[in-house]
Amino acid sequence: MEFTGVYQMQMTWKKWTGIAVLIIFIGYLISVWWSVAPDAIKAQQLKVAEGPQVVGYATTTSLIITMETLLNKRGGWLSNDVTPPSIFMDNMPAFEFGALEQVRDLALIMRKEFSRSQSQSLSDKDLLAAHSKLNIEHTSWLAPSAEGEYKDAIKLLKLYRAKISDTHNQDAQFYARADNLNEWLKEVQKRLGSMSQRLSASVGQDRINTDLAGDSEASQSTPKQASQQIKTNWWKIDDVFYEARGETWALLNFMKAIEIDFADVLRKKNAEVSLQQIIRELEETQQAVWSPVILNGSGFGVVANHSLVMANYISRANAAVIDLTNLLIKG
Repeated sequence: MEFTGVYQMQMTWKKWTGIAVLIIFIGYLISVWWSVAPDAIKAQQLKVAEGPQVVGYATTTSLIITMETLLNKRGGWLSNDVTPPSIFMDNMPAFEFGALEQVRDLALIMRKEFSRSQSQSLSDKDLLAAHSKLNIEHTSWLAPSAEGEYKDAIKLLKLYRAKISDTHNQDAQFYARADNLNEWLKEVQKRLGSMSQRLSASVGQDRINTDLAGDSEASQSTPKQASQQIKTNWWKIDDVFYEARGETWALLNFMKAIEIDFADVLRKKNAEVSLQQIIRELEETQQAVWSPVILNGSGFGVVANHSLVMANYISRANAAVIDLTNLLIKG
């Protein structure tokens, strides 16, 4: 009897261990499936189905589709999930946050620049409300939830798109001008420059302090060292990489829209090729990552460094953005 009891306990322990291993394995497979990044928007999705192309339709649509894709992709919005397996995932939530940052920047510029004719004109009320809702904390899961606010923002963006598509409604406008476009490109430059630096810090860098360079009278709140060692925490390297993937994915969607809405401006400035170069570099950032982990080899070491490869594409895209900005100003 004693032997039978021990045997039954061993079988029960093995059974529950097997079930636990199976659950963990299934959760891992689900997390891998959910971690596949969505495809970029195709240019055809940004054009009016019937009738002439409306100025601003493509840019607004790219913003709408980008957010809808983030909410409806595999697994839905994962950043605020508090249940397994998504609570243990960090790559796709980092991707979502990176894309959301670009969405917020474009929504802000649409509210402040694209929809206004001059500094004294009023902001569009739907864009104002949409931008506010997009700025909710992306990890919020209680009421109001992030998904709920983002869905409301999408509805407001669709209302704005309907207004600018209505030829009888002259109150809502989208102004495709070189100066407006430059305001957005300035924000893009800052984002790409910051992301390139963060990616490059995966191997550690000794950076010289250039904060006050170019102005002998400049000052800052607190003194800083002439140089400092910058290195990304080993646990954060993959998060920074996938955040960059998310930012460049969203930016790629928006650049395709800009190519449509600002076609006349770009043609006049002879800047179409510069924008196409930006799109090409951003497309390279979305190549498949065949390694199961983000490798962090040294710059010229035996093992690859995915962060440095990503930083290379982003830096080249940023250089093309700077060239485009100069063309819009001087062209």
